[in-house]
Amino acid sequence: MRHLVGGFHTFPQIPFYSGYRMLTYFPDIVLAALIPILILFHLICAPYTKVEESFNIQAIHDILTYGVHEFVFPAKSGKLQLKDHYDHRTFTGPVPRTFVGSLTLAGASWPFTKLLEEWNPQIIGKVLQNGTSELDNPASNQVSPVRAVLGLWNAACLVYYRNGVESAFGRTTANWFVLFQASAFHVMFYASRTLPNFFAFGLVTIALGCLVQRPRVTPHSFATKPQQFLLIVTITGVIFRSELALFLIPHTFLLLVTRRLTIPCIMTFGLLGSLIGLSLTVPIDSFFWQRFPLWPELSAFSYNILHSQSSNWGTSPWHFYLTSALPRLLFNPLTYILCIPFAASQPVLRRPVIELVLPNLAFVALYSLQPHKEWRFIIYAIPSFLTAAALGASWIWTRRSKSALYRLLSLTLVVSIAGSFVASGVMLAISKLNYPGAEALNRLHALVPEHQPRYPGGREERMVNVHMDTLACMTGITRFLQLPAPPLADLGESAETEGAEKNLFWVYDKTDEEEKLLDPVFWQRFDWVLAERPERVIGKWKVVETVEGYGGLKVWRPGDEDGDDGSG
Repeated sequence: MRHLVGGFHTFPQIPFYSGYRMLTYFPDIVLAALIPILILFHLICAPYTKVEESFNIQAIHDILTYGVHEFVFPAKSGKLQLKDHYDHRTFTGPVPRTFVGSLTLAGASWPFTKLLEEWNPQIIGKVLQNGTSELDNPASNQVSPVRAVLGLWNAACLVYYRNGVESAFGRTTANWFVLFQASAFHVMFYASRTLPNFFAFGLVTIALGCLVQRPRVTPHSFATKPQQFLLIVTITGVIFRSELALFLIPHTFLLLVTRRLTIPCIMTFGLLGSLIGLSLTVPIDSFFWQRFPLWPELSAFSYNILHSQSSNWGTSPWHFYLTSALPRLLFNPLTYILCIPFAASQPVLRRPVIELVLPNLAFVALYSLQPHKEWRFIIYAIPSFLTAAALGASWIWTRRSKSALYRLLSLTLVVSIAGSFVASGVMLAISKLNYPGAEALNRLHALVPEHQPRYPGGREERMVNVHMDTLACMTGITRFLQLPAPPLADLGESAETEGAEKNLFWVYDKTDEEEKLLDPVFWQRFDWVLAERPERVIGKWKVVETVEGYGGLKVWRPGDEDGDDGSG
């Protein structure tokens, strides 16, 4: 359509503007893509999991392998029923944990695992080696679709939050946020790991994204952005982490003081979020744990807080979060030494910095009252702190042409980002060494076909019995890595099935009771043992192979000898 202005014909320049706009925003898109790319890169480099992630990763395996319908309707026979194959039936843990995240993630990753079923449920692709495409050992240097789905979900939540930062503070601030977040090791490394905190992390990040966005007029919206924040965090706390109540208290108080929430709204959306959370967690978890009614986070709260049992896992001084955990999570020291103080010193930035920092500092302070402390308990506060740092970095960067001081500070920031990426890479290389159990099991699977004795008729031994000690189970071994025997068959009958002589059926044992481990008869049924201390394995055994793991760093001084205990 043409427009007549002052006697001249003018034509809208929409095509040119759109192309220019895409070209202008291309660097932003590339920077934002760093987050999912780096999360997947960390996953590929360190594909194994540790004991803290074991409940959810085992639950996901069992749901994908055994299904849920058989759990509801077990076979009416005298054989082992399917529900007894679930790992949590044997290893219950001190308190029940929620299955909501595991069930959701298993469902989301199911299409990918079905596509790759002919290889291994944990493999998403092939590794290119020596110019050819071939499979490596199971899960080694390959991407788990389960963890990839979780990692990409958390990446999408961070990108959503980044877009909220852009709408509130501009592109430059959003880009600095991405640089700070992408170069910080912990979130990139753990975003794909099945810790309860990282099931909650994405949802809390979305809630923070709602809070940080510029208010928009949306008359048909179900709730305002602060109300959405309250609703999402409440649901997440009820299902995944009860500690989010401490996160919610200072944020809700700030929203109340700034008149973005009223007391009736807080009561309404708090109650609604609680009801939604309970309607999900109680029926699902009561079903899987076969106890009704069951609210896992209430059980965890009672165990850890009311009965003070969390101290059994270790205690830290009150200042641990402020002096150790928070600096490690922010990673780049300039974020808290330079950027946040500088932003707070600028009158125009002071209010947003206070609103970003103050409630999260209050959350950290409240959590510091709990004796047992771990850095992952305060991970939800990191995006807000990095946003405050990004405000300071953006202020410095956009004024780099105005004075030599700003140019120097801008150069220092660029160098600090590069140094953070390098340091994060070093930590990733070290972290890869933390999974000797998984490496040992993969090597065992490769060794057994060569060493397994044969029957006189030439048939391979059908049963391979393996004992895995506590350290092996804590450092990477999951059911995803185990080579399965027929899951529902009685092993005595399966020996007679057609073609059984062509297969090796694996049986894994994770016994850790000291009384059994000191019984010589106990060891007689095993063909192979994965053990940290071979001298504790009773009987005549031969060490076939040794897998090294990361034991810590030590500064050697003159006169120190090998074996001196200095670092572990």
